Amino acid sequence: MTLADLYQSDGCTISFELFPPKTDEGIDLLCQNVERLLRFQPQYFTCTYGAGGSSQRATLEVLKRVKEITQLPVASHLTCVGSTVDQLCDYLQKATEMGVDYIVALRGDPPKGTDQFEQTSGGLQYANELVELIGKKFPDLGVAVAGYPEVHQEAPDAKTDLDNLKRKVDAGADIVITQLFYDNADFYRFRDDCQKAGIDIPIVPGVLPVTNFKQAQRIAGMCKAAIPANLEAAMTAVESAEDQFHVGVEHARQQTIDLMANGVPGIHYYVLNKSDAAAELLDGLSIQGPVS
Repeated sequence: MTLADLYQSDGCTISFELFPPKTDEGIDLLCQNVERLLRFQPQYFTCTYGAGGSSQRATLEVLKRVKEITQLPVASHLTCVGSTVDQLCDYLQKATEMGVDYIVALRGDPPKGTDQFEQTSGGLQYANELVELIGKKFPDLGVAVAGYPEVHQEAPDAKTDLDNLKRKVDAGADIVITQLFYDNADFYRFRDDCQKAGIDIPIVPGVLPVTNFKQAQRIAGMCKAAIPANLEAAMTAVESAEDQFHVGVEHARQQTIDLMANGVPGIHYYVLNKSDAAAELLDGLSIQGPVS
């Protein structure tokens, strides 16, 4: 099935995002968690890589292992940071040869220590250019792009951010996967704005089950994701790590239930290479994705 086909059923397509561990022990543990997540019938897994492409090789190795374990499609992140067009094509060729099915095409964040993206000489400046490159050189790869319910931190306003997303969609993206958010109202407003802008491909919400308040604060600061007052109050009202875990997971579970009730085509979970939180929030929910 193509990436777009995965979202054409009446069910809710589930996918999980991973990142490459730094040790062999970490990879073994990741694979164990992937096996646990299989009982929730995900349709594919994605994997990020380090800033500036520092773990690209590890990303492909992880995806190869995941595909062997799951027999499911896999998607690699790819950014424009620090790469020429030739280097991007080289990575895409290697990814294709290793069995990668889809690409999450991103401009990428500025390198650590800088606050502004700089185009590499001979490289690309915008994500829509990367989408166009993939469509031209590697047309068999499905393409996902990022959307920002609370506006990308570098965008001057919501309209500019939406215009940028429209360019990525018009360049040939199959789906939009959103940045994480804690308040579903932000997603619904974003979805409505996308529809008004003529973006008619699936808009897939990205959900991160936070397991402690410090984590929620750190991620909110990185991603410009506001923490709702009710979540902050609930997490600060308990002291133990176990209680904070259950509060955060329950919030993500309620997000999931509400998103499904409001007709999302799928949900992409940022699981941070673990399975406990995802297992708790998904346990008992009736989720039916497309039939392969």
